[in-house]
Amino acid sequence: MTMTNGSMLLRNRHVEWKLAILWVAYALHPAVAFGSPAINIANDDTSITLEANRAAPVVSALTRSGCPSWNGHSAEILINHVETGSRVATISWKLNPALTQVTPTGVRLVYEAPSPHLRLFWEWRIRAARGPIEHSIQIQNLSSEEIWLPMQDSLQFTWEIQKDEQLEHLWIEKGAGGPSAEGTHWNTIRDGYTWTGESSTYAHSAEGHAREMIPYTLIERTDGNRCGWYAGIEFSGRTQINIKRTGDLLTGIAGLNTEPGPFRTRVKPGDSFSPPTVFIGTFQGGADAAGNSLRRWVREVLNHRETIQTPTYPMVVNNSWGSGMQIDESQARNMIRDSAELGFEMFHLDAGWFRGVGDWYPDPKKFPHGLAPIADYAHELGLKFGLWMDWAQASLDENTGSLNINDPKVRNWLVADPPPHWKQGDEFKGITIDLGVPDAHDWAAAEVQRVVKDYHLDMLEHDGYLIAQGCSRSDHPHAPPDAAHATIYEDSGFLWADSSNGTDVSYHATRAYYDIQSQLRKLHPNLLLEICNDGGRMVDFGSAAHGDYFSISDAYDPLSNRRAFFDASYVLPPAMLETYVEKWTTTNLDNFRYVLRSGMMGWFTLMLDTTTWNAEEHDTAREALSLYKSRLRPLIRDADLYHVSPRPDGVHWDGLEYFDAVRGKGVLFAFHGSSTDEPTHAFILQGLKAGRMYQLKFQDQSSQDRTVSGSELMSQGVLVSLPVAYSSELVFLEAISK
Repeated sequence: MTMTNGSMLLRNRHVEWKLAILWVAYALHPAVAFGSPAINIANDDTSITLEANRAAPVVSALTRSGCPSWNGHSAEILINHVETGSRVATISWKLNPALTQVTPTGVRLVYEAPSPHLRLFWEWRIRAARGPIEHSIQIQNLSSEEIWLPMQDSLQFTWEIQKDEQLEHLWIEKGAGGPSAEGTHWNTIRDGYTWTGESSTYAHSAEGHAREMIPYTLIERTDGNRCGWYAGIEFSGRTQINIKRTGDLLTGIAGLNTEPGPFRTRVKPGDSFSPPTVFIGTFQGGADAAGNSLRRWVREVLNHRETIQTPTYPMVVNNSWGSGMQIDESQARNMIRDSAELGFEMFHLDAGWFRGVGDWYPDPKKFPHGLAPIADYAHELGLKFGLWMDWAQASLDENTGSLNINDPKVRNWLVADPPPHWKQGDEFKGITIDLGVPDAHDWAAAEVQRVVKDYHLDMLEHDGYLIAQGCSRSDHPHAPPDAAHATIYEDSGFLWADSSNGTDVSYHATRAYYDIQSQLRKLHPNLLLEICNDGGRMVDFGSAAHGDYFSISDAYDPLSNRRAFFDASYVLPPAMLETYVEKWTTTNLDNFRYVLRSGMMGWFTLMLDTTTWNAEEHDTAREALSLYKSRLRPLIRDADLYHVSPRPDGVHWDGLEYFDAVRGKGVLFAFHGSSTDEPTHAFILQGLKAGRMYQLKFQDQSSQDRTVSGSELMSQGVLVSLPVAYSSELVFLEAISK
């Protein structure tokens, strides 16, 4: 390995960028304490300065060109004890210079503890020319005995700030169940500010429960440059982010959730434990500037290239749930035929096709010929075929091939024993199996592979709760529960557990889930994977690396769809953000377009029976779908996104802008709510060049097309006139060549 001063030019994935690696030129020595060599790792957006101290590493600065630095000198807190057998062993870490690495794309510092013999890798990695930098930790057990590790945070920071410095904090709710009235939170960070956000796959939406976050946070200095930093967690299990301001310090952590606790996890000899990978990046220009950088990074680094780079991504989909559980072979064929005529690209068969929960074979009464002929019929008409499944649920179904809770093997996979005389009360849910159990993982992996192959699928959706929240078992790979803090819940026949070992249960189940999805990817590289998970409860960066799009809300009306999209689009690629469009009362075609367009800012899935539409509605929908595929889709996939209005409230105006600076094209989605007091509204646009002229074209001809300067559009805005309540307009922009 060669270490150099200054900058080096490298080419990676056909992208050329400058990566600054600064290494103070003297050998790392075990006696080095504070003032040890500084290592600077940077891409075009983010620069991080590290120190390889003797007992623990330090993140000493986070910087961006043109913005003030975030500086700090507190050493990372590494775990200081482990359990071995019946004793607690205190451990001390020591830098191993021989194993430490600095390369053009990253830094790996290695620390070792002698008794028991452990090795800790503390790594920072650049994976794209722009955007954030990834950070990961791995702890290897090199001893000959099984050990139990306490919590090791993924990210720790201590920044020195001015006591009078004004800071704002942004965090985003998941749309779990349905978006709340707030969704996007801007908090002022004053002295004494303390905030903890939590994320899991069971995000609550009920009254009295705290809303869960998309595992992401942003801190902004409220000066003219609007500079700051953001961080996120690439994991779907139980995680948390904590931020605290005390005097002239801003501190925090990110990683696995410490609650419920105390956390402990088993590491066998030769095995390792890796807390969730995190990322941290810097920005200038506010939350949309941060989001545009991060969204590109997610697409380039986390997303599955084989699917997102196809010209039909994101797709327009017709879903059978408009018929609910009553769907059958005849109705499915009718919906497929109508979907093809309207211009949809995939027919998605939702719940109602199977014999029972955990019994993933077609209901012979509804689908006497099976599902493969239905898929083949869709393919004949030029459509892809997708399927709903909740593959981690067991039930009382006794058919051959079902996941029956009375099978002794299956019963041991359950997160808890059901109470006597338990009855399944839901057509979709039963009892979650613990995917962290190797046999349960293997069954699930084989079952989804069988379903994809036998039913000729192009897309597989998973719903329900795949990743266990807790588990009452003591013989699973996760830590055993504390009997005093294990609770079994039942809701309308759905059974789940919450326990003191919940974070470790979730950790193992999440890793197993990722492996199942990865195996499916390897076998079927062109298969699309939808992550529903009870509607918006699994919207996170770990899922973004193991699926192609999310259902971001379990409420499907126009306002809920726009709210959920407004929130999630701050941090995740809009092409991944699926909103289901349900039947909604309309009295005119303006209302009808308003409903459709409220779901067309990202991945569009219609969830109603189009065979019930009249001829006028068919024509309007056909035109809308054609416009989506030809003009909206390229912008949704590639353009920058700007939130050019307050969050939707269903009463006033709201809007969202896409603009692709490379192509010089964009669109404004404008929505008029129920109020009739404001028939016109000016939207201040962003991302344009002040000196360029732009041609504006109003899709519905609500105003005359015109040519306007970028300066005027970004200062006075574009005026949209919509006197009808619940109406919308698409305003296309195109830069005029000089």
